[in-house]
Amino acid sequence: MPEMQAPDQIKPKGPGDYFEVMSKVVFQSGMSYKIVETKWPGIRDGFHSFDAVKVAGMTQSDIDELTQDSKVIRNRRKLEAVVSNAQRLLDLDSEFGRFQKYLRSHGDFPALVKDLRKQFKFLGEMGCYYYLYVLGEKVPPHDEWQASLKK
Repeated sequence: MPEMQAPDQIKPKGPGDYFEVMSKVVFQSGMSYKIVETKWPGIRDGFHSFDAVKVAGMTQSDIDELTQDSKVIRNRRKLEAVVSNAQRLLDLDSEFGRFQKYLRSHGDFPALVKDLRKQFKFLGEMGCYYYLYVLGEKVPPHDEWQASLKK
C-alpha cells in the first residue's frame, strides 16, 4: 500500500477559505477521500462556492433540494452541519475580528481542538488536525500527535 502524502497547505484569505476546508473535513468524516474528491465540484456548486454568508442563509428547503442532487454527497446530517458551521464560523469571525484570531486565541493545540469540536459539527480529532494543518496553523508532528491519542 502506498504511503499517504500530507495534504497541500493553503494561505487562507478570508472566511470562505476556512469554511471550504472545514466543509471538506465534514464530508470526509467516515468516508473515502476519493468519493469526496469526485463529488467536490458538485458540493462546491451546491454550497455557493463556499460563500459562508450565502450558505449561512440556506433554508431547510435548500437542504431538501441538495438531498435530491446526485452531484453532492446527500447525507442530510452533513449537509445541515455545513450550514450550521457556516453560521458559527461567521459568528466567530465577527466576534474575534478575523477567524484566524479565534484559532490563535487558545493556549495550545489540545485546547484549540477541544473548542473546535465544541463549536462545530462533524469535526473529530483527526478532522481538526487535518483542518489546522491545511490552514497552515501550528500542529504537533503527526507521529507525536498520534501517539498522544493512545495515552
